[in-house]
Amino acid sequence: MDRLSAMEMFVSVVESRGFTAAAGRLGVSRASVSKHVLQLEESLGARLLNRTTRRVSGTELGNAFYE
Repeated sequence: MDRLSAMEMFVSVVESRGFTAAAGRLGVSRASVSKHVLQLEESLGARLLNRTTRRVSGTELGNAFYE
C-alpha cells in the first residue's frame, strides 16, 4: 500500500462525506477507496471513520488525523 495515496483517499472521503463521491472525485473505483482507507486504518491500528449505510463521519481520532 502506498500510504500517501491512502491518506489522500481518506481526506477525499472526509471532504466528500462518502466513498462513492470520493471515488468519483479521484477517478478510481469505490472498492479501491474503501480498500485503501481500511488498510490505512489497519496500519494505524485505529478506526478513522464511522460507516453507516447512509453516511460516513470521522471518529474523534479520524477528525484529529484529518486536521
